[in-house]
Amino acid sequence: MKNDNYILPDHRAEGRRGGEVSRSLFHMEEKQKHLGEGKTYFIRTYGCAANVRDGETISGILEEMGFHRALNYEDADLIIFNTCAVRHSSEDHVFGEIGTLRPFKEAHPDKIMALCGCMAQEESVVKRILSTYPQVDLVFGTHDLGRLPGLLEDAMSGKRTIDVQSNQGSIMEDLPVSRSRNFKGFVNISYGCDKFCTYCIVPYTRGTERSRKMEYILKEVEDFKANGGKEVMLLGQNVNAYGKDLGMEDGFTELLKKVAETGIDRIRFDSSHPRDYSISTIEAMRDYPNIMPALHLAVQSGSNEILRKMNRGYTVEQYEKLYDDMKRMIPDITFTTDLIVGFPGETDTQFEETLALVDYCQFDGVYAFIYSQREGTPAAAMEDDVSLLVKQQRLAVLNERISKYARKNNEACVGKTLEVLCEGPSKKRADVLAGYSREFKLVNFTGKDIKAGDIVNVRINAAKSWSLDGEAL
Repeated sequence: MKNDNYILPDHRAEGRRGGEVSRSLFHMEEKQKHLGEGKTYFIRTYGCAANVRDGETISGILEEMGFHRALNYEDADLIIFNTCAVRHSSEDHVFGEIGTLRPFKEAHPDKIMALCGCMAQEESVVKRILSTYPQVDLVFGTHDLGRLPGLLEDAMSGKRTIDVQSNQGSIMEDLPVSRSRNFKGFVNISYGCDKFCTYCIVPYTRGTERSRKMEYILKEVEDFKANGGKEVMLLGQNVNAYGKDLGMEDGFTELLKKVAETGIDRIRFDSSHPRDYSISTIEAMRDYPNIMPALHLAVQSGSNEILRKMNRGYTVEQYEKLYDDMKRMIPDITFTTDLIVGFPGETDTQFEETLALVDYCQFDGVYAFIYSQREGTPAAAMEDDVSLLVKQQRLAVLNERISKYARKNNEACVGKTLEVLCEGPSKKRADVLAGYSREFKLVNFTGKDIKAGDIVNVRINAAKSWSLDGEAL
């Protein structure tokens, strides 16, 4: 390697809010547009929808540089690990995969291996890569994907490049995107989070809240629709906070209505925070038929004391009222949530309170997790005093309760006709089609002359805990 370029992340200023957000349009130098000619790339993405969308943006940039997508890493000139840092286990998995590729890299030294995403924003991860994983040539973070052409140019010239910006506020508009599906797409509306929940590493890896300008969001949605897009997912770490940094009083509801008025068939959004949810957003979901009647609203615990220790900013009673308001105004809405078991100090009684909340809301689905300590978060300084065995037992009990209500809610759909966006053949059976209903129910169904991207009516004949079976009408 020639002279190396190292800019490491530094998050010692924990809890800081972003100042003035720098904004710019994506620009690539002419010589960079040809760096990938005759070369291929492969991206492995881990984690949430935001990471998937980052992967699509990276693909768009690489394809503008002349790269072509490879089907596997063996055939790629550029191998990228687009990573997640929410749980420690996901980091271990990434390091394991990178480790197994060391002999491959030694046999093919001209191939470039890169790591990006949330793991790249952790100082400890970058230092571990520098000391233990020489096969990684390039590390770049989540803040400035638009700088990738220049970073890749350095890496391709033989420099080991570690460039992870710690800035808490920048937005680059008009980034190219290469979507994995032309009928269903993600659109970022904001980046980062200001909530600083004590267990969560996202504010340190994604930065503080900053919103895209509405004109660019609407342009992206309209372009997506014009190219055959049927369903858009508006993305943000906390979509309800959209526009606050732009001086908008009720920015998310205003944006939601504007997106609905583009006429796109379906609109979803993720993630929502109970602290910022407004009655006006509920009204928009009720009044616009192309805003889907499905909501993921993470609660994390059914104990007020644990919610306080998590710095969630609401009580169980406030969450239940929000749930009741939703059900009253949109009776057919479906609810999913996130729950963490085994948070530091969680008692048996507090876990029973979480079960009581599940009984109250009878969620259609829950992403339930064992608490995972993340270095650098306030919760990491708390005593992790719930044993792994107890955590596992609680998770098993919780999952059983969740499954009971999921099946009950799905059984209520039997005999009904649901509108389903077909995504293609089922993963388990090639002769069966699969897609999601407006209510975000997974539906496996039979039918003729139906292709991915078609919206069809399906009569539901049978229900399982996590899916429905039916036939297209």
